[in-house]
Amino acid sequence: MAPLVPRLRIGSTEIIALADGEGPFFAPRAEAFPGATAAQWAEADRYDPGSVDAEGRWWLRFRAFAIRGDRGLTVVDAGIGPADGPAASWAPVPGVLPASLAAAGIDPAEVDTVVLTHLHTDHVGWAVVAGDAGHRPYFPNAAYLLQRAEFDALDALNPQLRETLTDPLAAAGRLRLLDGDAPLRTGRVVATPGHTPGHQSVLVEDGGERALVTGDLLVHALQLLDPELPYAHETDPDAARRSRHRMLARTPGTPLHLATPHLTQPFLPV
Repeated sequence: MAPLVPRLRIGSTEIIALADGEGPFFAPRAEAFPGATAAQWAEADRYDPGSVDAEGRWWLRFRAFAIRGDRGLTVVDAGIGPADGPAASWAPVPGVLPASLAAAGIDPAEVDTVVLTHLHTDHVGWAVVAGDAGHRPYFPNAAYLLQRAEFDALDALNPQLRETLTDPLAAAGRLRLLDGDAPLRTGRVVATPGHTPGHQSVLVEDGGERALVTGDLLVHALQLLDPELPYAHETDPDAARRSRHRMLARTPGTPLHLATPHLTQPFLPV
């Protein structure tokens, strides 16, 4: 059966949710949010009941997004990847992103831009794939955008990704480093540091509406309901908190939609 392909239209721009997998978090969820109260957990579970399984584990979705506009096609993040991908030690690989792309009518060769929100392994899995001739970009004609602050922190985040991700992208002439916000053909990159040093999100504004492809700006409904709440795996909780408050701020008269990689529903109005 082909994967379901949820879509959100913002003006003339279409945002497409691309499933790659789902599975439990690698540790008890209370350890991920040690500051959450029982009342906060209860509220979050009412808001997103699919985020907890029958055994009380945090159940995550792993997805990427495509943004199709009049001037181009952008993919945001690259999922958990194949069976031998960098997330294989903990995520439910192999992912199904290739099938999701096909179901959405997207050929990897037509993607002109890939935005990597950050360098955690569940967001870069299909960015570069191994083959007989070595590692190659999965989206062969795309520029891969990464914040310079994230690239500079690579050795602290995951030095193994240098050989399997950033070096092959650089060798192919596909890696582009950003210093803060930058325009895209389909929206714009917004620097949202905190989860990692160079975390970035993508904002689409079209037809009087806004959509934010969050990356891990927020990873659980807890942080949507209370942006003050830190996540144990944020490198800078204070910066992450500031990024959440800034990006979740409501603009009067302008609806905001969130496109989230890990919550049960890919699209959420806020």
